[in-house]
Amino acid sequence: MNSITITSFLCASTVLGQSNVAAGATIGSNHNSRAADGEIIAGRGFWPGLCVSLKHNSKFASYTLIAKGDFPAELNIPIPFSLVSNEVSSDKLTVMPGYWFMYNMYALSRNAGKYVSRDNRVDKSQELEFDFLAPDSINEIFDALRILKLCTAKAFARKNQKVIAEKDLIPNGETLLENNNPETALLEILVDGFENSQRKVQLVKVPEAYILYKELIRYYGVTQLIAFIGQRSISSWQKLLKSLPKKPVRNNWKNIGGQLVPETSVSTLIRNIRSGKINSWDEIHEFYNRKSHVYAAEKFQHAFASLLEVLKLSPRKFTRKIFYSLLEQTVITKEWMVKNIYHSRAKDYENPFRKMVYDNQPEMDKVMGSLADNDFIKQQQEELAAFRSQVTHILNTFS
Repeated sequence: MNSITITSFLCASTVLGQSNVAAGATIGSNHNSRAADGEIIAGRGFWPGLCVSLKHNSKFASYTLIAKGDFPAELNIPIPFSLVSNEVSSDKLTVMPGYWFMYNMYALSRNAGKYVSRDNRVDKSQELEFDFLAPDSINEIFDALRILKLCTAKAFARKNQKVIAEKDLIPNGETLLENNNPETALLEILVDGFENSQRKVQLVKVPEAYILYKELIRYYGVTQLIAFIGQRSISSWQKLLKSLPKKPVRNNWKNIGGQLVPETSVSTLIRNIRSGKINSWDEIHEFYNRKSHVYAAEKFQHAFASLLEVLKLSPRKFTRKIFYSLLEQTVITKEWMVKNIYHSRAKDYENPFRKMVYDNQPEMDKVMGSLADNDFIKQQQEELAAFRSQVTHILNTFS
């Protein structure tokens, strides 16, 4: 599941799939302690740039992009979809949450699409997850929101020489970010525990990332809800209400070979293996098959629980009016995504340093392909049109 070219893995590395590891990347360096070599664990979509050098032990959330550089200390980056940069001139580490959605939607979306198109398994009974918004990455986004609120409150208190009680930090940070306080954008927001060093680690574009992350959770929840309506052929609000989980839970998930499984199920599997209740590979494969069959239902439970949590609603307060409003918002989000997919690819055609090796535009189009004829962009625009129709159909049917 990984694309790796002339790359050195000098210690044990667990890369959880859909990764692009650039040439010359040194994933872990030997002998940075007297202990045995450690490990690097990277979530789906791990993307270290050209000639990146990392220390073990390090851990990265899903879709972490690491800018070119020699990183001097161990890293623990729990915020997904981030750009991590070693700022040598100012001797600090910077982390930009939500980078992919702000600046490179084309690569992010195409990365998901290409794994679907390249999945040439004869037997596809095992349900592998390729979407960038799934239970694993959504749970990391919730963790990221908590970190952003906490660090924003601390930065505000530090700048204004105030003392905020520990229990009030997250509520204060949430208020600052929710109210779009202009002062928030000017804060130097620092975070602890991301790098094993004494230097600053700074979070940048925090207000933008906070809004974005909440929008992504809503989008994930509503798109899964739409899929659920289609799978069950639900034709009215009353029928939907009866079908929704009464006590949905946003549980923890594990990535086991590209298949996402609730953590409780993985723990049960391990316990049964240790006890001898499961003692053959066939029984383990049967476990994978069973979890594949129920993945869509379990994912929907997680998505609906995530939607209610981000909206701060109980299932009983999820009304028809709220549902209709969410459908309309989700269309806007989908439109924004497709627009950003186009514009992030268009930059390659507008950059003078990319254009300078061609004599003219027709020659460039001949080599790179015309932007107007880009198959992936066309596919995304077609999917947007189909999505609009799907939402319109639900609104008309339910009304």
